[in-house]
Amino acid sequence: MADVTSMANKLAEECLAVQNEVGNDRLFMDVAQVLGASSQTLEEAFLTAVRTRMAEIAGRRYLAQKLKEHREAAAQ
Repeated sequence: MADVTSMANKLAEECLAVQNEVGNDRLFMDVAQVLGASSQTLEEAFLTAVRTRMAEIAGRRYLAQKLKEHREAAAQ
């Protein structure tokens, strides 16, 4: 059987893909609630996996924006 972290990581990836497709940026909270009803351990691991991925996405967007601003300023 897969360990909790592996299960949470896989579910987080799938959830974020569905979340992106359906346009519901809080879908992960609904999934976490379902998980928490039967396994608080998996719920916590899932939330950690989702939040770290979302933080990475936000960080990459921030860096891309800063690079864009820098390049635009340098081109002027």
